Amino acid sequence: MARNLQNSDRLRPVDLARGHGLSTQAIRNYEEAGILPAADRTPHGYRTYTPLHAHALRVFLALVPGHGHGTATSIMRAVNEGAVEEAFRLIDGSHAELLDDRRTLEAVERALRDLDAGEATPIRPKPTAQPGPRPGAASGAASGRATFIGPLAETLGIRPATLRKWERAGLVRPHRDPLTGYRVYDEADVRDARMAHQLRRGGYLLDQIAPLLAQVRTAGGPEPLEAALSSWRDRLSRRGRAMLSGAAELEAYLRSGAEAVASVPSTTVVADR
Repeated sequence: MARNLQNSDRLRPVDLARGHGLSTQAIRNYEEAGILPAADRTPHGYRTYTPLHAHALRVFLALVPGHGHGTATSIMRAVNEGAVEEAFRLIDGSHAELLDDRRTLEAVERALRDLDAGEATPIRPKPTAQPGPRPGAASGAASGRATFIGPLAETLGIRPATLRKWERAGLVRPHRDPLTGYRVYDEADVRDARMAHQLRRGGYLLDQIAPLLAQVRTAGGPEPLEAALSSWRDRLSRRGRAMLSGAAELEAYLRSGAEAVASVPSTTVVADR
């Protein structure tokens, strides 16, 4: 497609910038990054843009909330270079990432539900010794909920060696009973072990589970985490809708002939203004 088919209306960098609260330098940077097609130049070297460039800018700004600045830049650069399949691959990657985030959220929610259900299953402490309080633990902790590695492993249906492996990975953090030297799992440890067990059954790796359990600990337990999960769910929904909006803008841009415009050699730069 010839350049004069873009649109005969000429726009200055400031015209594009004002419409989106940007600086003229940002517009120039976007062109240099490939977000906008190469601009025409006047005989004196001034950049001139068209409504097609304004549309490209709208597409980029619509893509950013769903894909992030870096991926949105790569998508626009690919489209403007005529590499539409690469743009589609990048978009597919963002959707796969969003789906993975949704699955992770669902796994955490299932683990919390199973955790609540599992609280009804008592774990009997090993009778040979009574676990002492965890050093530095908050006063008033329910010591009756503490247990040893054997009973906990039996309740979860796993081997004690698995719990030791989880401990090395930072998933559970039992302390040692000062009298017997046994590992002692208090109420928070039992909760973390139950969550780790559910997430492992869901196919999650240890290094994926560790940050989720860290969120539970930071929140102070599963109950405060509910608010964080709700906020997480809302963010995923907003990102999904943003992807839809960006896709609609991009489809219209493709129809406007961006691929053909990108294939036309740019004019010689007389001056950088």
